[in-house]
Amino acid sequence: LLAARRQERLDALKQELESKYPSIKVSTYVLDVRNKANANAAIEYFGDVDILVNNAGLVIGLDKLEDITEDAMDTMIDTNVKGLVHVTQAVLPRMRARNKGHVINIGSVAGQQAYGNGSIYCATKAAVASITRALMHETVDTAIRVSEINPGLVETEFSVIRFRGDKDKADSVYKGLMPLNGDDIAETVIFVAGRPDHVNIAEMLVFPTNQAGATNVYRKP
Repeated sequence: LLAARRQERLDALKQELESKYPSIKVSTYVLDVRNKANANAAIEYFGDVDILVNNAGLVIGLDKLEDITEDAMDTMIDTNVKGLVHVTQAVLPRMRARNKGHVINIGSVAGQQAYGNGSIYCATKAAVASITRALMHETVDTAIRVSEINPGLVETEFSVIRFRGDKDKADSVYKGLMPLNGDDIAETVIFVAGRPDHVNIAEMLVFPTNQAGATNVYRKP
């Protein structure tokens, strides 16, 4: 089950997965997680969800706190925090009814180690960490598992969006090191989701080899 904002990306990924794994059927839904009604409609369309991966997230700009625009702040909070809550709220009642399910939230090292010029993004990822831990407490008397995966540097569209489409600036983020890629995080999700029912990976931090913290990165000259 795939849900994202862009139909063309969904169609391409559906084709890729069904070609690679002929035995599976992929269902897609155009979803903007910021819209609660849209999130509810997506889950009505999909039905029961065994594993929810809350992966929607973004950062806009690399600005000091006093320079962050209202629009940028709202977009980050509405996507990274409220969007995660919207989808989780839509899924949880069905999981509780079946006493079965797994919520996997994609956080960030930025939620653990705030850095300058990233205040709102870091705050949203700290919120994801708090929501994850609180939900773990709220579901402790059920068979529902709740996990958080916190990546370091991952080369995706993340930096392109941060720098508002400036590809050169985005590429410079990963210069001099081999960052993680989307497949690395996907494999981590599969590992976390694939543990026996009595095992919950509550939290995982995933770095490239030459990263030791949010801002501690070794780059080859």
